[in-house]
Amino acid sequence: MSRLKLEANFNGKNMADEKWQKVREIFDAALCRQPDERARFVNKVCGNDKTLLREVESLLKSLGSADSFMETPAVAKVAYVIEAEQRKINPGTCFGHYEIIKQIGAGGMGEVYLAKDKKLDRQVAIKILNEKFAGQESNLKRFIKEAKAASALNHPNILTIYEFVEADETHFIVSEFVEGQTLREIISQSRLGFPEVFDFSIQIAGALSAAHKAHLVHRDIKPENIMIRPDGYIKILDFGLAKLIQPKQALVGLENETAQQSETAKGVIMGTINYMSPEQAKGEKVDERTDIFSFGVVIYEMLTSKTPFQGNSISETFANLINAEPQPMGRFAKEIPAELQLIVSKMLRKGKNARYHTMKGLLADLKDLNENLTLEAKLERSTAPQNGNATEVLQATTGDANLTTAQTQNSISQQIKQRPFVAVALIALLIGSISFGIWYFSPKNMTLSGKKSIAILPVQPLTAENRDVIYEFGIADSLTLKLGAAKNLIVRPLSATRQYADITQDAIVAGKEMQVDYVLASNYQIANGKIRVTAQLFNVSTGQAEETYKSEKNVGNIFATQDAIAGEVGNILLARFLETESSPLAKRGTTNEEAYRLYLLGKNLTMQRSVEEQKAIEYLEQAIRLDPNFARGYAGLAYAYKDREKAKAAVEKALELDNNLSEAYAVRGSLNLFKIWCDFAQAEKDILRAIELDPNNDLAHWLYGLLRSYQGRFDEAIREIETASAISPATVVYIRDRARTLYYARRYTEAIVQYKRVLETDEDFVSAQNQLLMSYEMNGDYAMAYETFIKQREERKDEHLEDYKKVYAAAGWQGMMRKHFELHQVNENEPGTNFYSIARQCAMLGEKEQAFAYLNKSFEKRQYQMVFIYVEPRFDSLRDDPRFDELVRRVGLK
Repeated sequence: MSRLKLEANFNGKNMADEKWQKVREIFDAALCRQPDERARFVNKVCGNDKTLLREVESLLKSLGSADSFMETPAVAKVAYVIEAEQRKINPGTCFGHYEIIKQIGAGGMGEVYLAKDKKLDRQVAIKILNEKFAGQESNLKRFIKEAKAASALNHPNILTIYEFVEADETHFIVSEFVEGQTLREIISQSRLGFPEVFDFSIQIAGALSAAHKAHLVHRDIKPENIMIRPDGYIKILDFGLAKLIQPKQALVGLENETAQQSETAKGVIMGTINYMSPEQAKGEKVDERTDIFSFGVVIYEMLTSKTPFQGNSISETFANLINAEPQPMGRFAKEIPAELQLIVSKMLRKGKNARYHTMKGLLADLKDLNENLTLEAKLERSTAPQNGNATEVLQATTGDANLTTAQTQNSISQQIKQRPFVAVALIALLIGSISFGIWYFSPKNMTLSGKKSIAILPVQPLTAENRDVIYEFGIADSLTLKLGAAKNLIVRPLSATRQYADITQDAIVAGKEMQVDYVLASNYQIANGKIRVTAQLFNVSTGQAEETYKSEKNVGNIFATQDAIAGEVGNILLARFLETESSPLAKRGTTNEEAYRLYLLGKNLTMQRSVEEQKAIEYLEQAIRLDPNFARGYAGLAYAYKDREKAKAAVEKALELDNNLSEAYAVRGSLNLFKIWCDFAQAEKDILRAIELDPNNDLAHWLYGLLRSYQGRFDEAIREIETASAISPATVVYIRDRARTLYYARRYTEAIVQYKRVLETDEDFVSAQNQLLMSYEMNGDYAMAYETFIKQREERKDEHLEDYKKVYAAAGWQGMMRKHFELHQVNENEPGTNFYSIARQCAMLGEKEQAFAYLNKSFEKRQYQMVFIYVEPRFDSLRDDPRFDELVRRVGLK
């Protein structure tokens, strides 16, 4: 039985109140028995009533799916959201040295009281576990285990747990007592201003980041669980332990809380459902990203006084959580900064992987945005009207200011206040110092060329069951090629837009992530021998659809159909942007529909960072078998192949078939750079030819940036990599390699900031993790290098973890690195051994002869990593040796 059906039943739509009461009674009775006895008991009590049996079994099954007590799914909690017997403890009653003052809350696990700690003469809150809950040994053990984990949290914005006490057969928890108002009470009085929203949000994010670092997820973030003291200090309540809110606010959350007699069960459940994540609503496993979603709902409500998914019933709210996108916040509140809307939108994405991966990353973005907006406000107040242009310049570059300290920002602001006539010069200096912010937030297309930019999203089916990849990517590909002929229009390539193929994708969110002015989002339906396409042109800055285009064609020849649709819509768009076609369109290169379909599938896999290599190769090989003259198919296959000889043959075939194919030249450039090995002159020639044929070829710009980086021409390298990233902003490898270039340039602090951004986007990007560690090491920050190293070892469940910790405590970073080297002695005969990496370790440990020996082995094996040798900082200790210059010369870098 689904969760939605159960909630609908509870809401009185399908089940009478008396039937539900019977279900609850049997369920409660079953829980009092041993797990292996429950099924027999339930079958006996339900008798021939199959409906009753099914409902009880559904609850038991849901309860059994929880990994921990605090993760009990909402569907099982419903059984406790009916009136329950509550005992009252009179004021003056003592439990040990705690004297009861009054009751301040209640829940399914027990009642919460204000009490006096007579030993320390202070007020505390104590939660006394009810006898029914504490009487079940398994419940108590699980609760104690998680109580210990929560009590270990030490953060000023998290309610402090003092102790867990067992006295006179009574179990209770003692915590600090917080005076103030809940966030619910505050936002119900008036809408918050931006300074308050940022203040509260940053405090909450900091607290949750600390909890997540301790591997504890709250799972019930909502305004009722956030207390604001009179001094503005936030306290997060109820990590499954302490409920310091009024009884009327005791809602279903982490605990199996019990509704008060004066409340309806529906109202109780709705209190938390509005803040659930989609995975919670579906009963799936949750992690830190669940808190990020719920926190996003809270920020949305603070800004708009509305929750984004609330429906008129429990079932409607559940359905909204799972399927519906939130209304744009701008509809309910004006002047919300676009960057803040983007942050909240990312927090509220349905898929966990699409949200922020860590609360730490979210916290960094909130702090950065708050600092930048605060600085803008100061500049606006301090500059005269004639200096308004300076403010506009700064606003155009709002973004990550991590490369400039808060003290520097304040100093600059003060100078502007004192000497307004230097405002423009100071702002120019500030802009230069926060170039990463310019890269991260500003529209690259505008800063690079002044042209308008557009992204053509894959065309979406109206229903998931009616999908056809060749239409989804094929129409988008044809439109991209057609619009690419426009003089003053930058069109994001299919490599940048293909990741937005999810049928639930928000077009505005996609446009902001790709940093374009416009997005064309389309859907299609195939019925009665026809395909109907509806396309909408969205202005990303306003969030509004400016034009709608419709096309209907007979389903016959797929290529003719998609070209006709692309021609109709493309011509209208070209006319809108006052452009004419002035350059030949790139060729699709095949008339075989199935070959083109397979090419799109293979190319889609190849462009992902975690490449399903063999599957991509299979698709592309099938494509060229169907059409042996398919040049783009050969180029795609060459890029997918790991074997250098196969890759070389495939790209040469592509160029034989089409000598003006930009992507083929880019691929051959990559082969000469990495696989055919170190033919830098030919690589540069091919890459520049690819850019000449297609200035929007992001792969070519990226490769040219890498080439310049390996040659030590870092400014050129960064410029080219930024160009690639401007064309395809969502390609995380480009972001990583900008950081790596900063590392090679010995700009370690900037590299660290960039690597952190990469890992906020993809926390599992192993090479970025390793390079962040090396940046800390080369920057002399051994404490952070150690922290990063240990985190990696913990995630990999390294059997030597404790050895590393002991050695670091005794001998520091160098001692631990030597221990690591000793524990991982290399087997030189093992295939795939990375001799270059071993040489790098030896150089850092001062083992000069070993370093040269392994570098020579790497050269002999023609390992592609040797292209890094000229710029790698870890080899600085070898540079005064003539053997190093000789190696650099042999590689071809001198």
